Amino acid sequence: MVNSKAKGDIAYKAFIYIVLIAMAVSIIVPVAWVFMASIKENVEFYENPWALPMGFYWQNFADAWQKASMGSYMLNSIIVTALALVILIVVALPAAYCLSRFKFRSRNFLNVCFMAGLFINVNYIVVPIFLMLRDGDTWLRSIFGDGFLLNNIFVLAVVYAATALPFTIYLLSGYFATLPHDFEEAAYIDGAGYSTTMIRIIFPMAQPSIITIILFNFLSFWNEYIISLTLLSSANGPRTLPVGLLNLMQAQQSAAQYGIMYAGLVMVMLPTLILYICVQKKLIQGMTVGGLKG
Repeated sequence: MVNSKAKGDIAYKAFIYIVLIAMAVSIIVPVAWVFMASIKENVEFYENPWALPMGFYWQNFADAWQKASMGSYMLNSIIVTALALVILIVVALPAAYCLSRFKFRSRNFLNVCFMAGLFINVNYIVVPIFLMLRDGDTWLRSIFGDGFLLNNIFVLAVVYAATALPFTIYLLSGYFATLPHDFEEAAYIDGAGYSTTMIRIIFPMAQPSIITIILFNFLSFWNEYIISLTLLSSANGPRTLPVGLLNLMQAQQSAAQYGIMYAGLVMVMLPTLILYICVQKKLIQGMTVGGLKG
C-alpha cells in the first residue's frame, strides 16, 4: 500500500515537472529566438532562421529607432503609461480605502458597480468611447473652433485609467480589508487624521498589493492595441508602441527587413521584462499575502 502510494506520488510529480518544463520551453524558446533574430543581418534569415547569429548587428536597433520612428512611438507609450498609472493610483487608492475601511449609505451600491465593471470587456465598448469623444470634439469645434479629445495621448491615458478602475479597486479593497484596524486606531489616538493615516499607515502596509496592481496595469497599458488604434486614428497623429510596431511589421515584411522588425519586437518586450525582474518578489508577495492573512 505504501509503495503504491509512493509510486503514485512520484509519477504525479514527474508529470507536473514534465508539464512545467514543456511550458517553460514553449515560452523561453520563442523569446530567445526573437532576441537572436534582432541582431542578425538580413541575409542570415534566408540561410537558416534557427542558426545562431554570426555576429552582433546592432544597426537593426538604430534603424528601428530612427528610420521606423520607434523612438517617438516608445516616448508616446512611456508618457501614456506613466500618466495613466498616476491617474489610476491617485483615484483608486483612496476609493479602495474608503470602500474597504468605512461604512456609509451608498457603499454596497458602489461595490456592486465596481464588481459589475469587472465583467465588461473593454474591447466591446471601444466604439461607444470613440463616438462619445468624436461628438465631444464636434461640440468643442462648434464653440472654440478646434477639438482635442481624439488623437490625444493624454486623453488616451485618461481612458486607460478609467477602464482599469474596476479591477484595481476590487483588488486593492480586498487587500485593505485584510489589514488590522489596530494601527489606524493608534494613529487616531495620536491625533492623526484620516488622510494622514491612509497615506502614512495603510499605504505602506499595502505596498506589495500596490506594486502588484502597478505591474498588472503597466503590462495592460504598455501592450494595449485596440483602444490606442481607435482613439489615435489620424495618419499623421501620435501613435503608441504596439500600433507603431504593427505598422513596422507590415512595412518590413513587404521590404523583407526582418532584423529591423525583430528589433522593434525586442523594444516592446524589454521594458516589461526588466520591470518584472525588478519587482518579482514584491509581485509574488502581493498575490499571496492577502490569502495568508485571511
